[in-house]
Amino acid sequence: MQNKGAIRLFAILLAVVSLYQLIFTYGAKQVEKEAAIYAKSVSNGDLGLEQIKEAQYLDSMSSEVALSLGLVDFTYKECKEKEINFGLDLKGGMNLILEVKVSDVLLALSNYNSDATFHKALKAADVRERNSTKDYVDLFGEEFEKLDPNAQLAAIFATPELKGVIDYKMSNGEVLDIIKKESDDAISNAFNILRTRIDRFGVTQPNIQKLEKAGRVLVELPGVKDPKRVRKLLQGTASLEFWETYDNQEVYQVIGQANVITRQIAAAEKRSEEKTDGVISDTAKKVSEEGMDLLAAIQGDSTSVDSLHDASLKSLYDYLIPSQYPGAVVGKAMARDTSKVNAYFQLDPVKNILPADMKLLWSIKPVDNNSEEGSEEAYYELVAIRVTSLDGRPRLEGDVITSARAQSTAQGDFDVSMSMNAEGAAEWARITGANVGKSIAVVLDGYVYSHPRVNEKISGGSTSITGGFTVQEAKDLANILKSGKLPAPARVVEDTVVGPSLGAEAVNAGLFSFIAAFILVLIYMIFYYHRAGLVANVALVTNVFFLFGVLASFGAVLTLPGLAGITLTLGMAVDANVIIYERIREELRAGKGLSLAITDGYKNAYSAIFDGNITTFLTAVILFIFGTGPIQGFATTLMIGIATSLFSAIFITRLIFERMLSKKKNVKFASKITENILVNSKFNFIGVRKVTYVISGIIILAGIVSMLTRGFNYGVDFSGGRNFVLQFDDKVNTVELQKTLVGLFENQNTEVKTIGSEHRVKITTKYLIDVDETEVYADSIIMAKLFEGTQPLLKDGLTFDDFSTQTILSSQKVGPTISDDIKLEALLAIVFALLGIFLYIVFRFKKVGYGLGSVLSLAHDALIVLGLYSLLKDFMPFAMDIDSAFIAAILTVIGYSINDTVIIYDRIREWGVVHPKWTLEERFNGALNSTLGRTLNTSLTTFVVLLIIFIFGGDVIRGFVFALLIGIGVGTYSSLFTAAPIVYDALIRKNKKK
Repeated sequence: MQNKGAIRLFAILLAVVSLYQLIFTYGAKQVEKEAAIYAKSVSNGDLGLEQIKEAQYLDSMSSEVALSLGLVDFTYKECKEKEINFGLDLKGGMNLILEVKVSDVLLALSNYNSDATFHKALKAADVRERNSTKDYVDLFGEEFEKLDPNAQLAAIFATPELKGVIDYKMSNGEVLDIIKKESDDAISNAFNILRTRIDRFGVTQPNIQKLEKAGRVLVELPGVKDPKRVRKLLQGTASLEFWETYDNQEVYQVIGQANVITRQIAAAEKRSEEKTDGVISDTAKKVSEEGMDLLAAIQGDSTSVDSLHDASLKSLYDYLIPSQYPGAVVGKAMARDTSKVNAYFQLDPVKNILPADMKLLWSIKPVDNNSEEGSEEAYYELVAIRVTSLDGRPRLEGDVITSARAQSTAQGDFDVSMSMNAEGAAEWARITGANVGKSIAVVLDGYVYSHPRVNEKISGGSTSITGGFTVQEAKDLANILKSGKLPAPARVVEDTVVGPSLGAEAVNAGLFSFIAAFILVLIYMIFYYHRAGLVANVALVTNVFFLFGVLASFGAVLTLPGLAGITLTLGMAVDANVIIYERIREELRAGKGLSLAITDGYKNAYSAIFDGNITTFLTAVILFIFGTGPIQGFATTLMIGIATSLFSAIFITRLIFERMLSKKKNVKFASKITENILVNSKFNFIGVRKVTYVISGIIILAGIVSMLTRGFNYGVDFSGGRNFVLQFDDKVNTVELQKTLVGLFENQNTEVKTIGSEHRVKITTKYLIDVDETEVYADSIIMAKLFEGTQPLLKDGLTFDDFSTQTILSSQKVGPTISDDIKLEALLAIVFALLGIFLYIVFRFKKVGYGLGSVLSLAHDALIVLGLYSLLKDFMPFAMDIDSAFIAAILTVIGYSINDTVIIYDRIREWGVVHPKWTLEERFNGALNSTLGRTLNTSLTTFVVLLIIFIFGGDVIRGFVFALLIGIGVGTYSSLFTAAPIVYDALIRKNKKK
């Protein structure tokens, strides 16, 4: 072997680098182990206190030395920054995809212009964007032009903020170019603001990255224990406003009149015999169009007066309790009724009697501090805001704030103290001076945080936001204000939370399955290849060491699918050794000496090894490009694993063999039991091809019929919706629980299934998935209903907070817009994988027939796996969802199957040179039989590895691994009975035409 010295040096350097990178993980884990022991010793069994004490210990160790390497010391913080990153499914935490919509940015750039054509164009562009790859601003421009070719965009975007950038003489094309740049800048600024908020949040190893689609940001926060706090921190725009207010005595009469109007509308509905149940129906909308005529009718109609005493009719005051005290608050309502109150105030007859300069906003916190924020039972105040400016904007906004900090109050709670610049201080003095004895409302992102009464004019530009905040709430609010204002709201379009207990369970299951599979592979290699198997095992151990070292040095995130990828890499590393060893055994059977047989065996195996691994690597690259989160983790480990396994299998083993030969040691490549297995097989693969075509056709047809009639269980990342995994002490009756939740979730599509054991369930629902979280407390409402619906299964006295953190092991939310994108990305991933493989095979084998055989056999594999998932979806005791993880499994199967197929193709091509006088059928059958030992050996090893992961790897990846198990079996079958026979038929047809 040439360049032995260079290879040996590279191996040593790689080992040193890997050891250096992995030692930081050891240092960090030692400190965390000490923290856990300390926290347990001082908490007396209190789980909440234990978590607090552990966090305090780790915080105190942040700047302390955790690892000493002689001349250099590293603190715990430095070790954490360099250790292997564990994904959320292994560590627990939160994964969010936030979207700052370009349409919201355009609205902000226009200063919320009310032009009808502008708003119609935005809506039309929103619809087109779902199925288009065009830039949103271009789509908006096209729609605006369609609606009114003569309309001028300059008239909409020539705002004071864009003065000097856009003027009224500009063409629409020029304006579009400017707003495209402005929106790109605004979204980049939004990314920086979100990053600043997260950095100040104090999470270890956060991952924040821009996604390919404009306006989307991926946020991964390992170890987060308060997801609600994170959502609150990230979603707000930090639009701070100071408003003058109405005293409720000024509007008491009109609010009372609004109640009369809403009661009369309910009476009109009852007379038309339509069910109301507190919901504004089409009849109510029709009545509302009558405007002030309705009020006159009420005043002159005795039946209307009688209706006011009909208890069956619902009106405004049935949901809004009027305030009995002076101030800016007009009333209060339960969280679940706020949307009904909003609907009543949006009715035309009601709007027509309200003051034109009044708008109503809800408080951010419940009136009763003991109420759970966001709970359906919590009461929120409705505050009357007075709009004093002509443009409808507040007189003072958050851009004048220069600093914000949390501080304690005399009452023992916390508020946020703020300072203003000179311009803001002067305006603040004018506003407070004109409103002595009245309230000023402090509004953030459309919610009233406080409305203190002004006792005197405030000079100097100092003020505070009060509201009975906890220290954490006050710090988060100050963080938001200091980080800056987002150009538009950041909406959560995908949200996954994994509890720490589920993460620990996944780690244990994943590591156990990995170690068990690894040991089994080591034993098998010794059994099958004798002493050469020991050499292969050294390469496998080295491969795993290198793999983890490279993962740590790249800062890659290790996820549970990533662990599956590593375990699958083991199977592929074995494959490289098997290919080499089988070639060496062939050379030995041909009568060559040991040294020459090893040399020729390696040389003749290179082509098949590289072709097979390149096609699998191609699949992994496509997975990485189109996947997100855990799928990218899987792709990353697969790509790194392929590289390290190739180096270990080809070079490390070769160095060991060279050393053994130099020491005159005898190397055996088979035991007595295995030396003649499948050596002289003469199966007629080509002869039975028509029978296997029919078998495949029947299975595929049955699958297609099932797909068309039974369909699939789509995961929420494909269909949109929410997933919750809950763990109970007692067995769960899923039928009864589903019936209860369907009622609570207003008959929305809701499904309850056991997952793993009868004590654990997975709940999937589409309830409130289309609702804008900025308008309704959707997440809080769903959690409250979930808590209510599972009461019979919960321990007595379990609080809502404990339910959220202990009973709910994980949750996932995927909005409908991102689910469409995920489906498109999945389709593109499969198409590009097949196209890339087709082109590579045609390039390598110089004949289209080989590419055709590859693609058709891969389509055959994918269709059978899909068909079985449709047929078996209701019968398996684990989730068989079609989701992004399933697509990853399909692509992995494609990569594995093509690896198998390419090795057979390579032997067919070789036998065309070695046996030129053989018929085409003899050549194909000979190649298939000569590689049969390697095909079955590798497939069996990989299948057993996956079977161990399937049994011991935990519920989280069981469906994913099941797809791989089916795929490996079907892929092996298709390599032998589909791919090669299709190429044979294509070549026969081509020869006949000639």
